[in-house]
Amino acid sequence: MAVVGCLGDIIFQVSDKTMAAINDVKWSGSARYATHQRHGGNALTEFTGVDPDQYSFEIILPEEYGSSPRTELKKIWDYERAGEALPLTLGTRPYGKYRWTILSHDLTVKNTDSKGNFISGVVSIRLQEYLER
Repeated sequence: MAVVGCLGDIIFQVSDKTMAAINDVKWSGSARYATHQRHGGNALTEFTGVDPDQYSFEIILPEEYGSSPRTELKKIWDYERAGEALPLTLGTRPYGKYRWTILSHDLTVKNTDSKGNFISGVVSIRLQEYLER
């Protein structure tokens, strides 16, 4: 089994028996500036700080490879609703200055069983950097 990374206890892994793969990773950041208007001249721009970084990705959850999409989605939902700050690790290194909170998730159901229960899907997750106080 190849563990690709994790977000808290949500493990991204790939093997011949299980799969919870991570895909479409995006990491973004931005700076804040204030613009001060000056009479009769050019406005003055001032750097005022840095916004928290944003991180987004998709987790592919096919039940036929041993993952439980409902269980993983419940973990994501619980973390998001609790506002819990989670460590993010990809490969062998942690990402961010401290931890991340889940801002939102979006589930796309790919397949259902004969009773309408979803058995495979893709969960898009959007994180925001959470710094130590």
